[in-house]
Amino acid sequence: MNLDGSAQDPEKREYSSVCVGREDDIKKSERMTAVVHDREVVIFYHKGEYHAMDIRCYHSGGPLHLGDIEDFDGRPCIVCPWHKYKITLATGEGLYQSINPKDPSAKPKWCSKGVKQRIHTVTVDNGNIYVTLSSEPFKCDSDFYATGDFKVIKSSS
Repeated sequence: MNLDGSAQDPEKREYSSVCVGREDDIKKSERMTAVVHDREVVIFYHKGEYHAMDIRCYHSGGPLHLGDIEDFDGRPCIVCPWHKYKITLATGEGLYQSINPKDPSAKPKWCSKGVKQRIHTVTVDNGNIYVTLSSEPFKCDSDFYATGDFKVIKSSS
């Protein structure tokens, strides 16, 4: 129950922003890792934009902070170093190439598996980088490696 007597949705949590570093530092390295409210995230600086997501790949827990950023179909993606899964920086969608087997002359095209990697909000204030965890209520495949038994950072509680 909230103070006003209304029940709060247990799936919907509101997180406060956490300062994870300085803008100058991430612009040099183009990426950094941080722990925000007991959740490991990676923050990328790519082509003038900031992106944050769960640090472990949704597929098999690969270390996304060690992956390369490449463009696929005009969308910047982090490529997981373990199995080469492609994840859009902006939306967390998993991308794959598809071809129509009935059309031998067809070119493969990039398709979306839907949102697989949880994306978090990055803001900059007075040279500091802040990350606010996603409060979206849907389950995301990357949640498996960011919570529970596979969580790398254990809560002190």
